[in-house]
Amino acid sequence: MTVLGLDTSNYTTSAALFKDVSGEKKCCANIKIMLPVAMGERGLRQSDAVFAHTKNMPEVLDRLKEFIAGEHIDAVGYSYAPRDVEGSYMPCFLVGKSVAHAISAVTGAAIYPFSHQAGHISAALYSAGRADLMETPSEFAAFHVSGGTTDILTVKSEPHDDIPLKITRIGGTLDINAGQLIDRVGVMMGLRFPCGAELEALAGAYEGKRDKMKLTLDGLFASISGAENKARELYQKTGDAPRTAAFTIGVVSDMLTMMTRSLMELFPKYPIIYAGGVVSCGIIKNRLSNMGDVYFAKPEFSSDNAVGVSQLAYYAYMRDNAKGAMSD
Repeated sequence: MTVLGLDTSNYTTSAALFKDVSGEKKCCANIKIMLPVAMGERGLRQSDAVFAHTKNMPEVLDRLKEFIAGEHIDAVGYSYAPRDVEGSYMPCFLVGKSVAHAISAVTGAAIYPFSHQAGHISAALYSAGRADLMETPSEFAAFHVSGGTTDILTVKSEPHDDIPLKITRIGGTLDINAGQLIDRVGVMMGLRFPCGAELEALAGAYEGKRDKMKLTLDGLFASISGAENKARELYQKTGDAPRTAAFTIGVVSDMLTMMTRSLMELFPKYPIIYAGGVVSCGIIKNRLSNMGDVYFAKPEFSSDNAVGVSQLAYYAYMRDNAKGAMSD
C-alpha cells in the first residue's frame, strides 16, 4: 500500500511517500524544497509563497517518481491549514490542496485533509518510534515549536475517528514565537533566513559565560519579546555574534525547560513529544532530553515535511477500509 503526503507551508514545499510493505510501515521518501527568501528579509508574503510552491511542485513530484516505480497511489493526505481550529487559514496551503485533489481525481486515490500542526506531531511520533500512540486510543502532550508556532498541546489519539488527533492548546508564547526570536536575531546579525542552523553554530562556538534573562510563566504561557530587544542591545554593544547567539538560544532553552517542568507537574503520566524545527537544535534538545518521558523527532522530521500527513492518511485509509469490510 502506498500513500502520498503533501505539505505547502510558508517556507517549504514537501512531499512524502508512506508505504506498508508486508506489514512494515515506513516512510520511503521525504522530498523538500525550501522557498527562497531574499537576504535581509524575515519571511515571505503569502502571495510570494503561493507562487514559489506552484513553481516547486512539479520538481518535487518528479523527484518522487523513482520511489513510486509505477505503484498505485491508494491515498493522498495534505495539509489544509495551520491548526485544527476554526478560522485557521493560510493561502499557501491551497497549493497542496489543489494538487492533492487533482491526483485523487485522476488516480481514484482516497483523499484526506489534516492540519499542518497534526502533521508535525505525526512526523515526530514516527521519527521518535512512538507511532504506537496513533494506533491505539492514547493521551499525551506535545510541544510544537517553529517559526510560526510555540504551542504546548494535549493530544487525544482516536484512531477510528474522522479526526484522529484531537489537539488542544494549553500553553505557549503570548507574543512572538521561539522561531521568530531566533530568526529576527539572526537576520539582525546578517544571517540568512531561516537562521536556526547558523545561530546554533554560532552559539556552540561561544565559550564565555552565557548572558541570561529572567523568565516567568503564567500557567503554561510565557512572553519572550523582551529577549529580542536585549539581544539587539547586546549585539550593538559588543558586536559579539557568538555571545548574542548563545543568549538567544539560551532564552528559548530556558523557556522550554520551565514549560516542560510545569507541564510534567500537571500531566505526570503523559509522554511528551517535541515537534517543529526549533527543537531540532542540538543545544535545546540536549537540555531537554534528560527530563523524563520525552521524545524528539530527528532533524529531517522536525522541520516542515509531508511525512506526518502521509502517515495520518495511511491510518485514515486503513480505518475506512476496516469500516467498509465491517459493513460488507
